[in-house]
Amino acid sequence: KATVSVLNCGCHPTVHHDTHGAPPVGVVDGQPVTMSRAYTVQGTGFFRHHIVCALLSGKQIIFDNIRTDGEEVGLKEYEVNFLRLVDRITNGSGIEINETGTRVKVRPGVVVGGTVAHACSLARGIGYCLEPLLVLAPFAKKAMEVTLTGITNSGLDIGVDTFRTVSIPLLRHFKIEAAIRIKKRGIAPTGGGEVVFTAQTVRKVESIDLTEPGKIKRVRGVGFTCRTSPDLVNRAISTAKGLLLKLLPDVFIAADTFTGDDAGRSPGYGLTLVAESTSAGACGLSEEIICDKSAMEKQVNAEDVGLAAAKLLLDHVKLSGNVDAHHQMTALLLMATSKEEVSKVRLGPLTAAGDVACNLAREFFGVTFTSKRDDTYAFSPTTIYTCVGCSLTNVSKKSA
Repeated sequence: KATVSVLNCGCHPTVHHDTHGAPPVGVVDGQPVTMSRAYTVQGTGFFRHHIVCALLSGKQIIFDNIRTDGEEVGLKEYEVNFLRLVDRITNGSGIEINETGTRVKVRPGVVVGGTVAHACSLARGIGYCLEPLLVLAPFAKKAMEVTLTGITNSGLDIGVDTFRTVSIPLLRHFKIEAAIRIKKRGIAPTGGGEVVFTAQTVRKVESIDLTEPGKIKRVRGVGFTCRTSPDLVNRAISTAKGLLLKLLPDVFIAADTFTGDDAGRSPGYGLTLVAESTSAGACGLSEEIICDKSAMEKQVNAEDVGLAAAKLLLDHVKLSGNVDAHHQMTALLLMATSKEEVSKVRLGPLTAAGDVACNLAREFFGVTFTSKRDDTYAFSPTTIYTCVGCSLTNVSKKSA
């Protein structure tokens, strides 16, 4: 077994190339060369995206020594829940978990897609399961229609409003047709929300060029309430608009009030803001603030919620490029799997997820990213990341 450290940074797992028993594929200097069959990852860092890359590349992956220290040993309930979703949307996949849950082996099958219903874990938001589907769905055998139930807006994961206003337009840059429909809202801790995600398949993902710099021309947003007074979200919207209108005149934030069964099982409210650019090669930059039952019990002021959302959005605008920090992983992985052409994207400071995406692209698809810093705006420097895609082909989809 040959052990290779992917990164010298402590936030990334160590990957082992397991070649035991693999057949020789060539000879170099008189020695047989074998192809690695499995990757062994220590822990569950970026668990979902390792599995996504394994499914797309057809390579086995092993997660070892999962939380062996501490009171809670092994996989978390939401991680097991995600594995159930993987089992539902694929055919022929093998998932083996040992008795203590500290070791998981995934043998990838075919991403089938189709119509699937899945109840997400209440420990995380629906976004925990929805984010990996953005990369997997285009390579499915059949068009995907997934109904996810659970918590629609969570502070731990991307909210469904951000998926609708930012993630879907990002997919369209890659010529991937997808849509999200919010049928019910659900706030922590008991959820009750329902979302339908649909996506068409593609033969190959198109390359992109999202490097044209732009300026913010308008801000759009949505404030929602569930089983609580609409006055709370109206106060949050008014405070957020009061700050944003000092900087640009085009600000519109809609109020979305859910009642009855459509409002889920827990009270709460939230605010999602999206800054849109003048550049055609840019996606919206989003931020979201959620005030769930626990925050309401602490008597958090609605005005503070609106002010915090506006300030977070402005900070994000200053530090982001054409794709925001929440979508660096998705954008970079789709670039790695795109056609064998040059793809470019302008990003702000690379997040931990973006850093891991670059390494996953190299380990699973053999794609290397190059970077070039752009200091045109000294107060907000950006970096252009470039790669040549591996031209991953959806063999299950017939050519047009």
